[in-house]
Amino acid sequence: MVGAGVSALGFPVAALVIQAVSLALGAWTFIPGALRKLWRGHLTVGLLMTIAAVGAVLLGHVAEAAALAFLFSLAEALEDRAMDRARHGLGALLDLIPTEVRVLRDGHERVVAGADVRIGDVLLVAAGERVATDGIVTAGRGGVDLSAITGESIPVSVAPGDPIAAGAINGSASLRITATADGRNNSLTDIVALVSAAQDRKGEWARRADRIARPLVPAVLILSALVVIFGFLVGDPGFWTERALVVLVAASPCALAIAVPVTVISAIGSASRFGVIVKSGAAFERLGAVRRVVFDKTGTLTRNVPEVVAVESADAGSSDAALIAAAALEMRSTHPLARAIVAAVPTGQLPVAQDVTEEAGRGLAGLVDGVRVRVGSARWLLDAEGDGGLVSAAERLASVGMTVVVIELDGRASTVIGIRDELRPEAGETVATLRAQGIEVALLTGDSARTAEALAHTAGIAEVHHEQLPTDKARVIEQYRRTATTAMIGDGINDAPALATADVGIAMGQTGSAAALESADIAFVGTDLRQLPRAIAHARRGLRIMTGNIVLALAIIVVLVPLALWGVLGLAGVVLVHEVAEVIVILNGVRAARIPRRMVGS
Repeated sequence: MVGAGVSALGFPVAALVIQAVSLALGAWTFIPGALRKLWRGHLTVGLLMTIAAVGAVLLGHVAEAAALAFLFSLAEALEDRAMDRARHGLGALLDLIPTEVRVLRDGHERVVAGADVRIGDVLLVAAGERVATDGIVTAGRGGVDLSAITGESIPVSVAPGDPIAAGAINGSASLRITATADGRNNSLTDIVALVSAAQDRKGEWARRADRIARPLVPAVLILSALVVIFGFLVGDPGFWTERALVVLVAASPCALAIAVPVTVISAIGSASRFGVIVKSGAAFERLGAVRRVVFDKTGTLTRNVPEVVAVESADAGSSDAALIAAAALEMRSTHPLARAIVAAVPTGQLPVAQDVTEEAGRGLAGLVDGVRVRVGSARWLLDAEGDGGLVSAAERLASVGMTVVVIELDGRASTVIGIRDELRPEAGETVATLRAQGIEVALLTGDSARTAEALAHTAGIAEVHHEQLPTDKARVIEQYRRTATTAMIGDGINDAPALATADVGIAMGQTGSAAALESADIAFVGTDLRQLPRAIAHARRGLRIMTGNIVLALAIIVVLVPLALWGVLGLAGVVLVHEVAEVIVILNGVRAARIPRRMVGS
């Protein structure tokens, strides 16, 4: 532009110098690389631009060659910047690890680099400080902010014995945390490694774009050569050589080559900011195509923490005493139901049980404050003649998916307890949102029909498969895949075959087993199920952007090539349109990195 302005003012030599400098500076950014790749046998878009620039100079079109070199180098710079910006979030995640940490080693407080924390170190985390690595809280209670890791805006309460993740921000209380991972290899560094690897693994859309773009380069060279040969045959080589250069630029698949990569890298990187780790571009693309989601129950749809949710006694006012007596016995058991009963009694109210014995498959018996107590299944302690309505109460509790435990005092059934692994509070909202997105929802579990159907009804799921073994789950997923792209979300070892079978396997990262995480294509850092519809919406948006980019890139080639062949557009016009289209594709792809506010938190 400057050269053209100087030329218009009547200084042709100065204009030529400016154009030559612009050409040299622009060409330096892509010609050496194109020649190196050609030496290794790779034909690239940069080679096409090199031929076009050299040919324009030889034909005396220095201004057009300078414009081509400048605009192409500008587009390349924008592409590099877009890629760097897409990957910037990974560096930001690592920045969550503090540079200095206070630790207790050998009984002495020391200040060490965050990356130098070792397993077993006791971290001293003051209010407002970040946690350097994964660990277990050993002293202190309070709330921690996990929004930078999981996308959840509400602080999470922690107390002694609770796990805590690297990068969490401590609230107002001081904490002591025993490190369970070192500062260089923890959940946060694992997230960065997974996302970084995913950005380098291409999906089907990327491979499809490559399949189109790869043969285009030699095809463009052949087409341009044919135009030159035609020029020699009709007797005007100079005119048709110039036309061949215009065709060469018009048919170059510059925009097509970057249409998908910029979008995928941007989208995968930004997904990690709301706690969704996508392991590959292919998984991201399949996620956007999901039309059915299958939930595991325990630990996924539910909390995997059985709770006492109902207590009914034959005698009014006796339920508290019966529950305390039962908890005194269950203190001796490690069964999950035992822990639920003990947790239902306030700390400090438990008497000491004596002569505790266990009846295999039935329950416990013992003496509590002189009273003979038995706690166990309804089959063991209830019969059809049970009084006080306990039999009907037990049946009613079981009908809504509860596990029934009976308490017997001095030979008489006194109380029935209903225990259930409760749904996550966001389960119903998640299912409703998925349905609003046009996605079918099903439940797959090894639990009994009564328990599974009761919980499914509460969550709003109509299709239930119960009493499923791991191989059964994989078989059901395989059947589902025949009719729709299917995602399976689970957290346990028994979910691994189904996760591997599904089109998209999704693991609950914070609570999931190693087998589930390994088998899955996508992992959630947190436990909020609302991440699922957010992730699907994000992937669908990414696919729309990809599709738009590919259509635009192909449309530019389809429109420009005939215009170039017929001479409607000259070299300068084709270069301008082509490079503007490339910039549009880049900017459109970068949009995939933007996370709508509705996707972060709730």
